Amino acid sequence: MSLILTDEQKALREAVRDLAARECGTREQRDALTDHGEHAHNAALYQKIADLGWLGLAISEEYGGSGGNAVDMCLFLEDMAYGMIPIGGFVISAITAGPYDKFGSEALKQEVLTGIVNGKVAAIAMSEPESGSDVGSLKTFAARADGGFVLNGQKTWISEAHVADTVLVVARTTRGENKHEGLTMFSVPVTSEGMEIRPIPTMGGRIVNDIFFSDCFVPEDRVVGQVDNGWIQLMSGLNIERLIIGAGALGQARRSFDDVLAYVKERKQFGKAIGRFQALKHRIADLATEIEVVELLTYDVAQKVAENPGMMLPKEASMVKLKATEVAKQVALEGMQMMGGYGYASEYDQEGWVRRTLVGTIVGGTSEIQREIIATTLGL
Repeated sequence: MSLILTDEQKALREAVRDLAARECGTREQRDALTDHGEHAHNAALYQKIADLGWLGLAISEEYGGSGGNAVDMCLFLEDMAYGMIPIGGFVISAITAGPYDKFGSEALKQEVLTGIVNGKVAAIAMSEPESGSDVGSLKTFAARADGGFVLNGQKTWISEAHVADTVLVVARTTRGENKHEGLTMFSVPVTSEGMEIRPIPTMGGRIVNDIFFSDCFVPEDRVVGQVDNGWIQLMSGLNIERLIIGAGALGQARRSFDDVLAYVKERKQFGKAIGRFQALKHRIADLATEIEVVELLTYDVAQKVAENPGMMLPKEASMVKLKATEVAKQVALEGMQMMGGYGYASEYDQEGWVRRTLVGTIVGGTSEIQREIIATTLGL
């Protein structure tokens, strides 16, 4: 498809790029905002962006948003990633907003969706120590109690929970033969008694966490959707989740590529720029082509979702997530190789792109899981 932007979308892109250049345009600025790359989310900058109204791009006007669509969301996410704007809490909030919008009570929508628009972070907790790709096997249990439920169990790899105000927890409420039945979503404030958030050190810095629940009481009115219907609710949001991850990966790939391209044009060896050598020239051509493919695929699927938000696109959404994250990783790794020792040095951003893009092929469903889904839709 040929992406034709509205005047409003063009203005948004220009504004996001201007902010990125102004706030995050130098390495010194980015280091100050992220404590030298340790944190992916800067609360002060996040609030500034909330005040501009950008955090509510895809949230209904009823809750303070601008009521945009999937294309608007992807444009913002791509430019945010390209501009290296450290507001990692927005990515997970955008994913988490979907279940609240579709299934939350009016009170929860007013609390959480309006909160996201105004600069609060909403996280989601699915994975457990023994339930990663096989989310349906989760064991965290919510037992009925007077006026609500009592949560016990552990969640792991929970993105940005340490900066969140609420966590959307998927827990088991009924045990049965079908592992996909008997799951329920709960909106749990991080201040809840019996809930503990602990950081998991990673090569990407402070991003993910363990969450422990020990007799954590959740009132009945904080159930999101229907009790025991959590799996179907989760599946209904996969289009947007995979588009969100894909659009961010596209922005990462573009920025990593542009950094490498600038380097190989300037770095000279044997009397000429290294980008003039065929070995690198052809690599650059291949990467540029791959990025173009990702852009076309991402916005084609985004347009389909925008035209019919309720349509399930398991094959197409998985293709976006698979292709975008694998290409971002490929660009970062090949870029490091082309930059040689400088690509490995922390003086440049390239080593950071390697750290940040590697995890993209794991979060939100690994590349292997995406291939399984695509193959299944093809009758295999």
